[in-house]
Amino acid sequence: MSAEKVTTTEQTAIGVAHSKLILIGEHAVVHGQPAIAIPFPLVGVESVVEHVPGSIQIDSTFYHGPLDLAPESLQGIANCIRGTLEYLEQPYGDLMIRIKSSIPPGKGLGSSASVAISLVRSLFAYFGEEYTEQELLDLANIAETYAHGAPSGIDTLTITSGSPVWYEKQHLIDFINLSDDFHFVVADSGRIGDTRLAVESVAELLKTAPKRIQKKLDRIGDLTHQAKHALEKRGKHILGHLLNEAQKELESLGVSDTGLNKLIQFARKEGALGAKLTGGGNGGCIIALAQNEVHSRQLAEKLRKLGAHAVWPFTLKQENNRNY
Repeated sequence: MSAEKVTTTEQTAIGVAHSKLILIGEHAVVHGQPAIAIPFPLVGVESVVEHVPGSIQIDSTFYHGPLDLAPESLQGIANCIRGTLEYLEQPYGDLMIRIKSSIPPGKGLGSSASVAISLVRSLFAYFGEEYTEQELLDLANIAETYAHGAPSGIDTLTITSGSPVWYEKQHLIDFINLSDDFHFVVADSGRIGDTRLAVESVAELLKTAPKRIQKKLDRIGDLTHQAKHALEKRGKHILGHLLNEAQKELESLGVSDTGLNKLIQFARKEGALGAKLTGGGNGGCIIALAQNEVHSRQLAEKLRKLGAHAVWPFTLKQENNRNY
């Protein structure tokens, strides 16, 4: 799914957005360390805006009805819609907004950010307005702030990018240029993770044992710096080792559970160069680095047979070294 495609007619406008994965740096990024996120184009969101007289209506898998009566789970999205309309100085009404998503929510794939990005794009297109990258990020982050409390911003950045993103708080965003193709497999544990709860649990640990936990966060930061070098220098075996090391630290922070560990250990046993959780953890997905494209397909099939809820083999391509 193209991250930028927008289609407009006199009565409707469509905006789409792909998904994202955190490759390395989860949790540490909240506390000032870097993280690397990668675009994940195999799942995405489409938002369709139509003129329908009356109050604003939402049509989605999770809810169908007036925006003002949307459930708690959609309040971040509702705030994003209200904020975008206010920014565009457009009236609050006469819209039907249909949201179609292939991204499983609560799996660390940036579902809420992808929905927000597609919504903002479709609303700007509907009213014939162009947006800057910063406007898109700022408006989408209205939803992210509601969903995650104090989001790093890495989700929205990666969803608007075609390249791996190097993110560090209070630093300029950087995009990583790959030296080679990297073949991954993403497997869904089938259990929803709560990013906000996981982030809060690590923050609490940091309060109770600051030296010990800070050392672990610093270690994840160091591994992330090494992973950037591995991506840039064709170091897939080194990258695999770094992913495994990062997983050890995440386990020690209490954000990996039995189900994730089972998938990770199985992937390694079946030849993955490295495997770890991706996202908040305690549910959600794992990411495994395969040896090559053929191995990624074989590994994906074995993970399906093991019982993974959904599996996606995909290639992070060198040729996509560009920002959308």
